[in-house]
Amino acid sequence: MTALPVYEDVLKAAGRIKGQAVRTPLLTSPSLNEKLGCRLYVKAEPLQRTGSFKFRGAYNKISQIPAADRAKGVVAFSSGNHAQGVAAAATLLGLPSWIIMPADAPAIKIARTREFGASVVAYDRYKDDREAMGLELQAKYGATLVRPYDDADILCGQGTLGLEIVEQCRELGVEPDAVVVCCGGGGLVSGTALALSGAAPGVPVYSVEPADFDETKRSLVSGKRESNSPDARSICDALLAPTPGELTFALNRTLLAGGLSVTDDEVRAAMRTVFVELKLVVEPGGAVAIASVLSGKLPTNGKSIVAVASGGNVDPAMFAQIIGS
Repeated sequence: MTALPVYEDVLKAAGRIKGQAVRTPLLTSPSLNEKLGCRLYVKAEPLQRTGSFKFRGAYNKISQIPAADRAKGVVAFSSGNHAQGVAAAATLLGLPSWIIMPADAPAIKIARTREFGASVVAYDRYKDDREAMGLELQAKYGATLVRPYDDADILCGQGTLGLEIVEQCRELGVEPDAVVVCCGGGGLVSGTALALSGAAPGVPVYSVEPADFDETKRSLVSGKRESNSPDARSICDALLAPTPGELTFALNRTLLAGGLSVTDDEVRAAMRTVFVELKLVVEPGGAVAIASVLSGKLPTNGKSIVAVASGGNVDPAMFAQIIGS
């Protein structure tokens, strides 16, 4: 494992992505706050470039590839959001990209990845080894492998979101009592926690996962990296990592206040609530942090809570079905 990144690395990442990534808004709803009995602030990353937070880390990583290696391009594996972030960042920086995506990823994510300029290679998420496929492509083209979360440059790029949360809370005169962040492999939550450890020390950060993919929650309890059952399923396609990242868990075990989990039904309810109250389209994986607040998994009475809505890349048919149910 490489050396753990530090707060200053997040600050450097913020400098690299400035002018490329969107400073997404921090949204709140007075009517929803009244119903909840707390003040909920939603960091709206569906409004980020490519529709999710993943552009932040991808641009931070790819922008540092040496000029001599750029013509060889980049390789990544992803269920969709990292794919789009890498494709867009690579194209902006003039690099070709090859993205390995599960064949059952939402069609909109596959289509958008191609639109951003990538060549898409499909795989079976339940049978194939995407990392082995990525290493094969890397060797074939001499490309740089851009991992989805277990990489210091990636997680520090994602951590710029945490810096914005602190800045925006201060602009609003708000002192957050907790920040809840979605978690798959752990890149976003570890980067956000690292940012807050320097910019707002003492503010607790919690990871939130789908109920059957709660490997980080269980790992925080056991003190070692736990794995999910290969039979586990969830509508949260962006959060189906088999086990926490080595680097991300090394940070999370020291920086996080704890781990939470939510059911698919609680995620659906959160998607409906956010659409009605904030007029924001959020994908299932992007709604888990909000779901943890709405479902009472985190005590919130009278508190100020920031929940990250991490992405909005959901198939229209699925979204319509969930919103209409």
